Amino acid sequence: NFQKQSLFVLAGGFLFLFVYLIETRIWRSFAYPLYFLSLLLLLAVALFGSTVKGSTSWFIIAGFSFQPSEFAKFTTVLALATYISHYTTQLKQASDRWISIAIILSPILLILLQPDAGSALVFMMLFLVLLRAGLNPFYYLFAFFIVLTAIFSLQYEGAWVIIVITFLAIFFLAFKQSQKTSWILASIGAATLCSVILYQTQSYWSLMPGFLLLIALSITLGRQKQWGTPVILLTAVALLIAISVGTQYSFNQWLKPHQKERINAWLNPEACDPQGSLYNLLQSQMAIGSGGLRGKGYLQGTMTQFDYVPEQSTDFIFSTVGEEFGFIGSFIVIGLCFGLIFRTLHMAEHMRTPFGTYYAYGLASIFFFHVLINIGMTMGLMPVIGIPLPFVSYGGSSTLAFSLMFALLLKLYSERRMT
Repeated sequence: NFQKQSLFVLAGGFLFLFVYLIETRIWRSFAYPLYFLSLLLLLAVALFGSTVKGSTSWFIIAGFSFQPSEFAKFTTVLALATYISHYTTQLKQASDRWISIAIILSPILLILLQPDAGSALVFMMLFLVLLRAGLNPFYYLFAFFIVLTAIFSLQYEGAWVIIVITFLAIFFLAFKQSQKTSWILASIGAATLCSVILYQTQSYWSLMPGFLLLIALSITLGRQKQWGTPVILLTAVALLIAISVGTQYSFNQWLKPHQKERINAWLNPEACDPQGSLYNLLQSQMAIGSGGLRGKGYLQGTMTQFDYVPEQSTDFIFSTVGEEFGFIGSFIVIGLCFGLIFRTLHMAEHMRTPFGTYYAYGLASIFFFHVLINIGMTMGLMPVIGIPLPFVSYGGSSTLAFSLMFALLLKLYSERRMT
């Protein structure tokens, strides 16, 4: 791997210098053609690409592999920044919002055809750029509750999740009432009653006291001419309950066995086979833990040198860092990654144009997701979805793509400093 990766790093350096010499207005002019070219490549790789580990995500030419989804990250950030920075674009208008969303979702849908869920999830982080551009934060708050509901629904019994959703809504409505104390005491009593009945019967009928109390609170607010709050809240509760039920149904009926195993290894490791789906994670955790404070030394890690950790040069590269360089080395790597993220955000707020600001936020969002997921999954804090640690993991596509993206970032920032 060392010789190939050296070539990738050298090529990344030349690409960096090449991009740095090009005027940024050229990138803005060709943002949409490059974006559509990347979509065509994503479609082509899904139809004609090489399958590696169950995912048809690669073109393999003369012994070198190319992953179009890495190139698509750059072009999608470029196209999104170009569109939302245009003087006619207003995210308050529904048409502009939907076009912005379509720019993000198009590569996601094509990548899911491969299928490569890990790479597809990376693009979801670009919705944070829309938040910076002025999209209503309420959408993100509700999306957070949807994700939280889906995760808890996979980890706990569905009825318990619905009880929590219902009583969060109940307590919110209780604080809206004129006699708060009485309603809060009634809510606590109903919550206790629902929990006892559910524990004894394991039946969804135990939710009835909570639903009745929720309806009573809504009617009371309605009589006070405050129908808006309960209507919105009841709609949200119904949607979250549907998400909970739908998540469990999809997990049991639609997901493939290996996808279920990956989710269980993250949320329910006690239900997994240590010699099966949990093996990679256990080996990674033992390698990181065995490094101690200062590590075993460069190329001295027994678990990584003897290949006990699968994919240790790509997805699980951080386990090698943890074993050979210990806590101190791991802390330095994490510090460098987050230092780069914070520096990118600082540069974003000091760009000369809105295009530069949105581009920098897009790059920071993607880089943050890579770091969070890659490092988190080696320790069991995040699901194993197979994305590289930028500038650390072996891989030419990732190295070239991030070299390209950071080169344009610095070029944009240098133009700001010259004015």
